[in-house]
Amino acid sequence: MAEKNTAGRTTVSVGGMTCAACVRRVEMALRDVKGVRDAAVNLATAKATITHEEAWGGEAALRQAVIDQGYEYLGVADAGMEDPIRAEREKEYKDLKRRFIAGAVLSVPIFMGSMQHWFPFLMGIPRQSVLILTFILTTPVVFWVGSRFLVGAFKAAKQKTTDMNTLVAVGVLAAYLYSTLATFWPRFFMAADLLPHVYYDGAAVIVTLIILGRMLEAKAKGKTSLAIQRLMGLKPKTARVIRGDQEVDIAIESVQKGDLILVRPGEKIPTDGVVVSGSSTVDESMLTGESMPAVKEKGQEVFAATMNRTGSFTFRATRIGAETALAQIIRLVEEAQGSKAPVQRLADRVASVFVPVVFAIAIVTFVIWYYVFPDQTFSRALLNFVSVLVIACPCALGLATPTAVMVGTGLGAENGILIKGGESLENACKLTLVVFDKTGTLTRGEPEVTDILTAPGVSPERVLRAAFSLEVLSEHPLAQAIAEKARKENMTPLPVERFESVSGFGARAVVNGNMYLLGNLRFMEESGVALHGLVQAVAQLLAEGKSCVFIAENDQATGVLGLSDVLKDTAAEAIADLKKMGLKVAMLSGDHAQTARSVGAMLGIDQVLAEVLPGDKASEIRRLQSQGHVVAMVGDGINDAPALTAADIGIAIGAGTDVAIEASDITLMNNDLRSVAAAIRLSFTTMKVIRQNLFWAFIYNIIGIPIAAGVLYPFGGILLNPEFAAAAMAMSSVSVVSNSLRLRRIWKA
Repeated sequence: MAEKNTAGRTTVSVGGMTCAACVRRVEMALRDVKGVRDAAVNLATAKATITHEEAWGGEAALRQAVIDQGYEYLGVADAGMEDPIRAEREKEYKDLKRRFIAGAVLSVPIFMGSMQHWFPFLMGIPRQSVLILTFILTTPVVFWVGSRFLVGAFKAAKQKTTDMNTLVAVGVLAAYLYSTLATFWPRFFMAADLLPHVYYDGAAVIVTLIILGRMLEAKAKGKTSLAIQRLMGLKPKTARVIRGDQEVDIAIESVQKGDLILVRPGEKIPTDGVVVSGSSTVDESMLTGESMPAVKEKGQEVFAATMNRTGSFTFRATRIGAETALAQIIRLVEEAQGSKAPVQRLADRVASVFVPVVFAIAIVTFVIWYYVFPDQTFSRALLNFVSVLVIACPCALGLATPTAVMVGTGLGAENGILIKGGESLENACKLTLVVFDKTGTLTRGEPEVTDILTAPGVSPERVLRAAFSLEVLSEHPLAQAIAEKARKENMTPLPVERFESVSGFGARAVVNGNMYLLGNLRFMEESGVALHGLVQAVAQLLAEGKSCVFIAENDQATGVLGLSDVLKDTAAEAIADLKKMGLKVAMLSGDHAQTARSVGAMLGIDQVLAEVLPGDKASEIRRLQSQGHVVAMVGDGINDAPALTAADIGIAIGAGTDVAIEASDITLMNNDLRSVAAAIRLSFTTMKVIRQNLFWAFIYNIIGIPIAAGVLYPFGGILLNPEFAAAAMAMSSVSVVSNSLRLRRIWKA
């Protein structure tokens, strides 16, 4: 199954692909479709992502291209719909299990019949009768248990190409047909002074072992997509909608925008919306990774599939179906898991020539063993030919990168870290510098009253109440911070008369018959206010980067309020984590240089870029890149989007805007800045696993093919029987997938 994404990109599912050569064939066929710019096929997810022009061949052309190559086209669907690949894999696993059991059961008597001289209780049975019975038992193993290899090889031959199925089919048929000739026409061999040996056991065991490898691989690949399965399973099935005076349970697909929906304690929230009445705490850990429930009250957003904990509330549906946050997360994770890391290009180049080269090596092996070694028989030349074909499986090569990307991106999604794809994963591990936006990223983005300094004989409560009385109706961020502080102290504002706002300076008003002034230092000085030494006391607040608001009563300064945009609780720890990883850290801010440097000093940030206008943030990122840095930008606001795009890796805080999230390569669904380091660590760990996978995939063939060809024969007569080659080939793919699954144990969020 698949999903149709934004204009110019379509994702489809393709069944029947088994190796890197299959991937390359499908990619080349899709790229030949009219209007297609590029096609990227992922073996692990069985999906093809097609980038195309506005005018192009369409889905029908994609279907035809896939079918013409001998593969199964499984269609295009909307984001968040059930993926048929999962059902296809479950069906395939059951089929492989049946075939393996049949092959294993039949292989036992086949082996005994082929090696009759090893079993004394068979010596009394005529050899020809045993061979005919063995032939009868082997035939269903080759042509039913191993039918997928024969059919795959035939389809590849029709397209004048080769793949892994070709290698297995040729090897197995060579052993089977040779044995059949030796069974029914032994004189043909005797006339050429050859002993009519049979290799039915080789043909049967090769097929059975490779089927076993496919079965284990299918089971392991199912685990790599665990994150998507879990996300899919979170989707609620019904919603309790208020229609008139009645509450009606309806299917989630029937919910419409604007519907009023009631949610009770212990129920999942069915879709995204805004609370209209009531309040509760909601567990949003499946979206954000945050363990603490979030308080939800009137006017606040709620999200589909999150769990309501304590109270009942009613909300109005604002996003449904594919528009919900959950559906978008599923889409992002599926896109990421279907993407290719640039490191995979090497594997793709090797896959394009792999099978023809293996055939050439196998033929050369046969010729050398038959003609160069006079003491060797036709049988040994044939066995070595088959061993080379069987051991040279490109499956591991095709699975090395996509399985690790699937596990890495899925693991991130489970922990509130959305990674857009393999390229983002690879680039993140090359970072040298992480740049944080200050306001709203390192800080909460909302100023708070942190200090109240007073003149001699004046109480802090008197200063705060006076400021509250003048600021209560203002919408300025500093005024709202003062009002919030007063409300926390349970204060009520005093009656105000003759209120006058002085633009750029502050305000004045009469309170209880006294003239009050509130504003900055310049306003106080120009109004002739006696400051009573408060200027010197304010110096420390300014050094700490705080904003100062003076309060004066009848031309006498009574106090100063220090306000600051408070740092997030995890900011300092996040910076320390990044520095431990050997990364440099910088901060971008539009604040005055002294304020910005003060914040930077508190956090231990290496480089502070102050007084940077919103439109210049992207230019600053490019300047840092020109100095040789690989830069990550961490931000949350609309004005951060250009900088997020300009950076090598853009990391958006999930509490920020949709624009910032769309522009980023990595999205943190929570506000915990420690997730920045966790995301980069995930990149490092995933790339380490990918390199390990590629190493073993390459080294396996580099070592295995020469051994199968017989290069160790001069050193103690070491040769590799086809059965052992088949076992090694089967386990190579399983080992690569298992190594990718190891990510779940070795990465720590």
